[in-house]
Amino acid sequence: MRKLAVVMIALLGLVFLAGCGDDEAGVRSPEPGALDASAPAVAPGFREGAPSKESPAPSDSSTRKEVITGSVDITADDPIAAAGTVVDRVTALNGRVDSRTEQPGTDKRVARAVLSVRVPADKTDAFITDLGDAGTVTEISTNRDDVTMQWQDLDARINALRASVDRLKALIAGANNTADLIAAEEALSSRQGELDSLTAQKRSLDDQVALSTLTITLTAEKKQAPGEPDSFWDGIVSGWNSLVDWLGDAVVFAGKAVPWLGLFVLLGGVLYAVLRVVRRKPRSHTAKETSGAHSAGDDQTEQP
Repeated sequence: MRKLAVVMIALLGLVFLAGCGDDEAGVRSPEPGALDASAPAVAPGFREGAPSKESPAPSDSSTRKEVITGSVDITADDPIAAAGTVVDRVTALNGRVDSRTEQPGTDKRVARAVLSVRVPADKTDAFITDLGDAGTVTEISTNRDDVTMQWQDLDARINALRASVDRLKALIAGANNTADLIAAEEALSSRQGELDSLTAQKRSLDDQVALSTLTITLTAEKKQAPGEPDSFWDGIVSGWNSLVDWLGDAVVFAGKAVPWLGLFVLLGGVLYAVLRVVRRKPRSHTAKETSGAHSAGDDQTEQP
């Protein structure tokens, strides 16, 4: 009995020790499900190598489309010569001059030149900076208009129309009857016209993006005109000269007006003579009627 009791106690001890070992193992190595539930979730984007929040956004400046326009006002001693210098610089940059207007200076106005030039867009800032050599830059105004969306829309529509034109050409090549051929040709004509129009618009937009448009105005400094009075005596002399000039103009005007006055006098005399003739006729008729009435009255009084 004692041996049986010792054996039972030993078996119970082994079972107890085995249970404790399983609990410790459970603590040290939890089940996969428990590990997934307790561990924090990792963002899929991070595992896939997505950029972190601190990384800068990708640059899109290479696809940006801008139309640059502006105006520059310059004062120069000789605006005509300065305009020639500006034209030479535009030519050196492979640009072009769309319009050029020059007004030489006179006693009443200063010399002036206006240029409308097209220069490469990526060289616009440097070109404007170099204009200081042609004279004194008094005002600069530039504008950058973003046309990226418009350009992309035109490009997408052109590609879609080209694909449609290619399909219609294939349909025309494989048309089995006249009706299908006529319908396909009409659709192709419409698509081709729209494609040509959009292509022309995109070509014009590309030209505006590639070359900026600048209006350059060159004027001479406003100086006192020669002969302009700057003292009391000069004012008197200038007033006397103005009076003489006015009298001379008045004499010339009077000489020009004499023939017209003679014509008006002649026309007035003719009109007066016609009016006198018209007025005499009614008076003569009235006198004849009055004399007839008097003679009839006399006849009636003589009868008994």
